[in-house]
Amino acid sequence: MVDKQKLVVAISSRALFDLQQSHQVYEDDGVEAYCDYQIKHENEVLDPGVAFPLVKKLLRLNQLGEARERVEVILLSRNSADTGLRVFNSIQAHGLPITRAAFTSGNSPFRYIEPFGADLFLSSDPNDVANTLEAGIAAATMLSSNNTSDSPNEGKLCIAFDGDAVVFSDEAEQVFKQKGLIEFAKHEVAAAKKPLPGGPFRSMLAALHNIQAEFPADESPIRTAIVTARAAPAHERVIRTLRAWNIRIDEAVFLGGLEKGSFLSTFGADIFFDDQQGHCDSARQHVPTGHVPHGVANSKVVKIEK
Repeated sequence: MVDKQKLVVAISSRALFDLQQSHQVYEDDGVEAYCDYQIKHENEVLDPGVAFPLVKKLLRLNQLGEARERVEVILLSRNSADTGLRVFNSIQAHGLPITRAAFTSGNSPFRYIEPFGADLFLSSDPNDVANTLEAGIAAATMLSSNNTSDSPNEGKLCIAFDGDAVVFSDEAEQVFKQKGLIEFAKHEVAAAKKPLPGGPFRSMLAALHNIQAEFPADESPIRTAIVTARAAPAHERVIRTLRAWNIRIDEAVFLGGLEKGSFLSTFGADIFFDDQQGHCDSARQHVPTGHVPHGVANSKVVKIEK
């Protein structure tokens, strides 16, 4: 039975570790050469990938306060069990308490996300991510980041979210896309007291809130932020929606169209989730970033068959 008192994060091997060299072998020489390469190097520890620091901080939450399993990380990989041995060897070498995994020998692993009870899937494969979002589960494509330095908030896990099409539905964003900024502002003012429907990351944000609630506000190991292109007067609906959900947000930044990257760096985000590729391109210059291919801004994202 899945324990829903904890946050369950599924992650692909290419998001957790730097598999660029072995992936290049696959691209250049095919599956058989890739398998031979991984087996030959299975005792060589893989370097951390873009999501590795985030995973370490997530798992560290289990040791704080009254120690318990608040977070579980599960590996989902297109490797076979044979070639995946190097990945598990690296997990053990880095001291990561990850014990559950699915190796699918080239097939999409996203179908295992639901039976594992995952709240979030982080992957380098946009199609797997898109299919996961289609199934109603939070997911993001991890992008390479130009910032490889540690977060300034070494003792805290800092996670930032865009609002529309990420934490909230894309209802308001559809108005903006169809009618422009002025009509969007009018729509949001008229609907200010009507909570927005939840987006794909609402459940994850709620799970983080539940962990935060175990600690005094000034001692919480987690800080969350909404970093949105919205500005006044469209801010009110965001605030009232979070209040209606009874979900705590530590910081809210309303940018009115300014680039998000430097603000995310100031917040010290360990990861930022956004649905728009342009915002992600700005953010990834400063912090680890996950693209959420959901909503009207991503209507042309290709999905593979289940």
